[in-house]
Amino acid sequence: MNSDFTEGKIVPKLVRFVFPILFAMLIQSLYGAVDLLIVGQFSDAANVSAVAVGSQIMHTLTFVITDLAAGTAILLGQYIGQKNTKSCGETVGATICFFGILGAVISVVMQPLAVPVSRVLNVPEEAFAQTVAYTRICCGGTLFIVAYNILGSVFRGIGDAKMPLITVLIAAVFNVFGDLYFVARLHLGAAGAAIATVMAQGLSVVLSVWIIRRRGMPFAFRWRDVGFHGRIIARLLRLGAPLAVQDLLVSISFMIIMAIVNKLGVIASAGIGVAERLCGFIMLLPSAFSQAMSSFTAQNYGAGRMRRAERALAIGIGISFCCSILVGAAAFFFGDQLSRVFSPDAAVCHASGEYLKAYGIDCLLTSFLFCFIGFFNGFSQTGFVMVQGIAGAFGVRVPLSILFSRIQPVSIFRIGLATPCSSLVQILLCFAWLYHCRKRYRGSPLWDAQMHKTA
Repeated sequence: MNSDFTEGKIVPKLVRFVFPILFAMLIQSLYGAVDLLIVGQFSDAANVSAVAVGSQIMHTLTFVITDLAAGTAILLGQYIGQKNTKSCGETVGATICFFGILGAVISVVMQPLAVPVSRVLNVPEEAFAQTVAYTRICCGGTLFIVAYNILGSVFRGIGDAKMPLITVLIAAVFNVFGDLYFVARLHLGAAGAAIATVMAQGLSVVLSVWIIRRRGMPFAFRWRDVGFHGRIIARLLRLGAPLAVQDLLVSISFMIIMAIVNKLGVIASAGIGVAERLCGFIMLLPSAFSQAMSSFTAQNYGAGRMRRAERALAIGIGISFCCSILVGAAAFFFGDQLSRVFSPDAAVCHASGEYLKAYGIDCLLTSFLFCFIGFFNGFSQTGFVMVQGIAGAFGVRVPLSILFSRIQPVSIFRIGLATPCSSLVQILLCFAWLYHCRKRYRGSPLWDAQMHKTA
């Protein structure tokens, strides 16, 4: 059921909410890693590169969908804080209608675009056909990807982190069996991994909807709520569109880095792909706190208790940073050994390990940055989140990546350092914006009311 984050002690409520999210994200990372792991064991470096590059394309599309759907989570959280259950049902209905059409459009549009997008990314010729096939198959199942992510956003918005965990667990189990059949047995390589992914998400959505119908929702939802509710959709887009634009451009910046590295050959390309998969695990805790902070802040924003949300921000950063020290050290010092899980190729593992050193540093910084992002999202400051993300991506990360790639001899570690440099600048922007918000709302009921209940 849903959790009320506007009352009670912050630490136990935040931690209890974070752990199901963390576990769901861990399974999601394992889910994505299985594709690369099985392809790496039963196919060649070209197929590993294809899955790596194709996954980056799909991650970009998924980020856009997820961020737009984040508007649903934020809005639901604010309505829950206001005890406005009627608007909750209308929000879910508007979400189903809008995202159903969006998913269908993406499925159709991406079929002809798979080839030019792969060309832009400088995909090695040995992996080009496999990359196009992987992208087209995954994009064909965009409707399932949309439904899959909407389910998670709706339940995180009402403070229920367990249902998204069930959803991803179902998908992960089906994906493992699918990969073993299509990749290991039928030897379909990257295409087999794509088929398994789409089928797993489709089956997950069907079973999850069945579970939801049996469990019910903490507010009234009827099929007549499904429709284009203009007021609701406008608010969803105002909240989600800046996040979608930000993550789209940030993802493009990472694809630019991938394109730079792809010029170094298939080994470097495969190595970066392995590193990105491991990065999914490295960034789990900061990402989990970001999602939790968004829901926590949204409810308190709706209830007019931002001082409580601010205290939760400090607690989240502290816990996340302490845990990130160990994870960052593992990535920095043992990245090449960790990479062997995904590829037996020593050269690929060495390239991956070099890139992971930079992520080991970035892991410490994202414990601050991701909590700030979740806080500002829940506070409806998604416009600022977009600005700081774009500033970091195209003001720091891309220029430094290009600069470092021109320094001879070329170092993958040096190119990777552009990412923590970007995170540092973004953190400074977040501190400045928090100061601005506190100064703007000082003395107002939104920020200073009920201060005695923030323990």
